[in-house]
Amino acid sequence: MQEPAFWRERDRTSRYAAPLIRSLLTPFSMAYSFAGKYRLDKTQPETVGIPVICIGNLTVGGTGKTPLTTYIRDVLLADENIRVATLSRGYGGSMKDPVRVDVDQHTAADVGDEPLMMARTGENWVGKDRVAAAEAMEHAGVDLILLDDGFQNPTLAKSASILVIDSSAPFGNAFVFPKGPLREPIEQGIQRADIIILLGDGPIPTEIGGFAGQIMRARIVPHEAPHPGKYIAFAGIGRPEKFFDTLASFPDIEVVEGIPFPDHHVYSEGDLSYLRQLARTRVATLITTEKDYIRLPEKQRGKIHTLPVTISFDSSEDEARLKAALLAQLPSPK
Repeated sequence: MQEPAFWRERDRTSRYAAPLIRSLLTPFSMAYSFAGKYRLDKTQPETVGIPVICIGNLTVGGTGKTPLTTYIRDVLLADENIRVATLSRGYGGSMKDPVRVDVDQHTAADVGDEPLMMARTGENWVGKDRVAAAEAMEHAGVDLILLDDGFQNPTLAKSASILVIDSSAPFGNAFVFPKGPLREPIEQGIQRADIIILLGDGPIPTEIGGFAGQIMRARIVPHEAPHPGKYIAFAGIGRPEKFFDTLASFPDIEVVEGIPFPDHHVYSEGDLSYLRQLARTRVATLITTEKDYIRLPEKQRGKIHTLPVTISFDSSEDEARLKAALLAQLPSPK
């Protein structure tokens, strides 16, 4: 979905805050909050025999949790002689039973775009039933599960929970969906977190001032700069403008136009025909995110560039503290 503009407006007296729409949506937000809290309170989480580290967020749309999950698996824990695998729900995919993602056999339509992207560099599993998927991973010999999303899902017990917050736009207008972008009230979510990682620039949100756990800072950065030139950028992610702004920050890059699509958008032949015609008209190159690229039909990927990204922590101390906290969840060697 494309998030409405009033989700970002913190000044509740502003005409851009859409006060009438907010008022009409209030009952739905109250019902959504109640249903979420009821499920959290009444569900008894099931424990599996290996640690489960949840990496989630409080808002709908992208905050950077998937790049962070991949970074922890592929970089932070890569040399620890343990089998670390990521687990995703497989949003947008048709497969329901637990399965290890195989990039040579599965498509984004099978397992979802993010799991397929993560499986290109390491082990990733998907399963609509997170408990069944975690049990399958344990049976397969996985030592540590990194649960990508699932912070609001109480069915699977977590050994620790990492809350990812986009510090440039932490909580939008601070209302719960659909009145705002929050999946649950801020205070309620923060109480269940063990670690908070702020991604990007921006002050520490006042709402987490009383958080008793560790707060760390990192950012999403490109692996390398694109070749200099003119680009037509397109993206179907939570906040496409962040991708456009990142591209525009390179001194030798001209973003001629940025075309936003809804998050997880499935590109049609018509979409791609339009984009290619626009690139020809503007004498520019098409570029998109890795997540979008994985959703493109294979025959349509030619001459479309991507901007691979990774995570960079603001301090090596934060990175070391995070690694130590994760390794502390593993059972002691016998």
